[in-house]
Amino acid sequence: MNRKEIMDAQSHLVPVSRQAAAEGVVLLKNTDSILPLKENDVVSLFGRCQIDTYRSGTGSGGAVNVPYAVNILEGFRANSAITINKELVAVYQDWVADNPFDNGCGGWASAPWFQKEMPLSDDLVANASAQSNKAMVFIGRTAGEDQDNADEQGSYRLTDHEIDMLSKVTRHFSDVIVVMNVTNIMDMSWLNTLENKQSIKSVLYSWAAGMEGGHALADIVSGQQSPSGRLTDTIALQLSDYPSSANFGRKDRNIYVEDIYVGYRYFETFQPEVVQFEFGAGLSYTAFSHELVGFSIQGEGAEALLSFEINVNNIGNQYASKEVVQLYVEAPQGRLGKPAKVLIGFAKTNVIAPNQSDTVNISVPASMLASYDDSGETGHRHSYVIEPGTYQFYLGGSVRHAEPISADYHLDALILVESLSEACAPIHSFDRIKPASKKSSGVYESSLESVSVRTISLAERVKENMPTTLEIVGDQGIKLIDVKQGKASLSDFVAQMSPEQLAMIVRGEGMCSPKVTPGTAAAFGGLSDCLFNLGIPAVAAADGPSGIRMDSGHKATQVPIGTLLGCTWNTELNEQLFYLVGNELRANQIDTLLGPGINIHRHPLNGRNFEYFSEDPFLTGIMAAAQTRGLANAGVSGTIKHFAGNDQETARVDVDSIMSERALREIHIKPFEIAVKEGQASTIMTSYNPVNGHWAASNYDLNTTILRNEWGFTGIVMTDWWAKMNDPINAGQESKTFTSFMLRAQNDLYMVVEHNGAESNIMGDNTLQALADNTLTLGELQRCAMNICRFIMATPAMERPLKAYEPIKSFAALDQAPEGSSHRAEQTLSLHTNVNKSLTLEVSEAAIYQFRSAMHFDRDSLAQSACSLFLNGEFGMTLPTNGTDGERVTVEGLQVKLQPGFYVLDIDFVKPGLVLEEITITKA
Repeated sequence: MNRKEIMDAQSHLVPVSRQAAAEGVVLLKNTDSILPLKENDVVSLFGRCQIDTYRSGTGSGGAVNVPYAVNILEGFRANSAITINKELVAVYQDWVADNPFDNGCGGWASAPWFQKEMPLSDDLVANASAQSNKAMVFIGRTAGEDQDNADEQGSYRLTDHEIDMLSKVTRHFSDVIVVMNVTNIMDMSWLNTLENKQSIKSVLYSWAAGMEGGHALADIVSGQQSPSGRLTDTIALQLSDYPSSANFGRKDRNIYVEDIYVGYRYFETFQPEVVQFEFGAGLSYTAFSHELVGFSIQGEGAEALLSFEINVNNIGNQYASKEVVQLYVEAPQGRLGKPAKVLIGFAKTNVIAPNQSDTVNISVPASMLASYDDSGETGHRHSYVIEPGTYQFYLGGSVRHAEPISADYHLDALILVESLSEACAPIHSFDRIKPASKKSSGVYESSLESVSVRTISLAERVKENMPTTLEIVGDQGIKLIDVKQGKASLSDFVAQMSPEQLAMIVRGEGMCSPKVTPGTAAAFGGLSDCLFNLGIPAVAAADGPSGIRMDSGHKATQVPIGTLLGCTWNTELNEQLFYLVGNELRANQIDTLLGPGINIHRHPLNGRNFEYFSEDPFLTGIMAAAQTRGLANAGVSGTIKHFAGNDQETARVDVDSIMSERALREIHIKPFEIAVKEGQASTIMTSYNPVNGHWAASNYDLNTTILRNEWGFTGIVMTDWWAKMNDPINAGQESKTFTSFMLRAQNDLYMVVEHNGAESNIMGDNTLQALADNTLTLGELQRCAMNICRFIMATPAMERPLKAYEPIKSFAALDQAPEGSSHRAEQTLSLHTNVNKSLTLEVSEAAIYQFRSAMHFDRDSLAQSACSLFLNGEFGMTLPTNGTDGERVTVEGLQVKLQPGFYVLDIDFVKPGLVLEEITITKA
């Protein structure tokens, strides 16, 4: 890795990350224009998150080792326009020093959702009120992978201490600002029940904004930027109001009764009265008017393009700001039933000065108005159709406040947009909701209808789409670069590969494979000598999506969480941000980022919502396309995930996501379709869970029928780490070793096996056995190998010098031992530690030495932890492990070449959780 290139990439990325963090702040309330802070304001800060500011969620999507992080207090102090009560800050600093941040001992999915708050006395708050005229109260929450939120205090709800804090502050201050430093939306009903609720004049969501979050929030509250973020979720009054609540969190079958009526689609159609803050809501420091100044239709039928020209005026007289323009449609109910409103277009303006205007253009293909008929109600089963009637468009600043506009679009007859095949239909019938009669209030009664079940033969479908088998010809001297340069065909190249080589290339290695950038999530491609000799390089994949995770301890930029980036409603900014993330990836010799995450916010308690954008599939897809385009423009790829229906962490590897074809197509895979068709997405990760009985990693209809045959996807599909698979035809029992089922479904790559396990088949997968048993054809295996090689040819790995993996690294010795005792290298070092440690080794003989460790990790097998070893300040190796359920395991380290002398061995727990019991160092 080139240090200068890395520093250059980070220096360009940081200011754009700060801008994105600021644009994602959502101001939900601002009575009496209490914000921005004025020149003479002095503000008292309450809540420990001013110091212990959350910058991301937990798990793989948030585990970035950052060079620095700006907390809220530091951001405010650095901003000359903000005056804070220093005496109160000192009180908090002293208390936090005595009550340090609780990270749950650093273990996987063990970080608590909230941090204990400093108890407040009336005297303390009264004294703060005497020294300042405004108060700002911070509420903090985190959540993440493998651990959903809960409908309890300290998670979705406020704690008693937080209520007490708010009660005391609102008793003594009449101007109170509440800042939500959170990863998910939370219960906000306390705004209606708190005793002195009138004192809360302002509420904003600052989310978890990455390592520049403190500066970004200061930019907003100081007035240096006007807030322009808008909600991408509906905040309802009660958690039970969300239609998915009845099924969310089940461990067996998660039935999507709400069907296409997710989020605002449900609330605007059936229960608008239970919404506290609607989808698209958000305030600015100024006010805007929106005027449709042009509307035209080019083309006819399904090919028609509707164009809206909208003039946006800043009608304020003090603050410049950006504005989000939102365009919704109300479709006729027809035979299929429709939501009351659906977002079909949006745009963000440039900064508009007071009394100035900006014009935006929104183009809507008529095909976006189509609904998927999975029942045959319209006479076109398994087709997208636009039903006849009048389509009313609405323009404004949120789904609730959008006003009807004069843009006439009326159809006298149904338009058939696209005829498709039945795919991923449920195996068992269930009832889904559908609008019934319209009430006088304008909302609909709800009814239930039975969902259509599978009728096609998957066995016949697989047989009809069986690929041609290439005759194995052995090594003909064709290298992968020859294919890239057009000197040979890809099929001729793959025809050289033996079944054993083919079985190797569909296995990735990780975590922390030494064959690629240290500490990354996986290596794949040329992991063995026989594949490398064909000119196939090793390709690196790193966790994201909020920055590069390197468990080696190497540093990277942490950008804001996905939800915040969605709340920017700014596609250009997202594309620019991830172009710069892509440059940082390239500088670190990483070829694909495992992100963006684009599952739907089906329910507020999903712990991993922070990685995803929104409850709306269109907004999610457009944002994902922007980010994947940005990464592609930098020459790397974004691995969009998790395909599909991974919208809870509870029992995430087992719970069956049971949904209709319509819900699947219109809601849950629509973002993936947009990212593939509009975002140049070339890498997809399947989810852990089954979808309608078939585990996603081996779901033929997801990975072949829809993704490749319908959408034209030509990239690679990889599993989530240590995923399970079952029969793509008959479903049934699942296992991590059933890779033949994965390959038949055209999920190309199994992630991951242990270091050097691709060649030895260390996991004992059934790929070669299935070939021998004729339950997998050679052509199917070759097809996946071609997909992988086609992808590798487009990666930066092909531009780097083709260098064989050197398993043994040399380290220089120190002539003298540092102060303190030293340990002979050829012995077992008894450590029993889970904190960073440094000791000195004495080597008496030049030789190659093997490092081994004994450790335990009291979590299950999907949890991940790692420590890295440094020798005389130089990175040596990472010792990763999955959860061992507390059992002691041996983790094989690397071989290193050491000269006689002394070595300072630094043990760095970059991904805490494991307990390192022993390190054994022996001659190899």
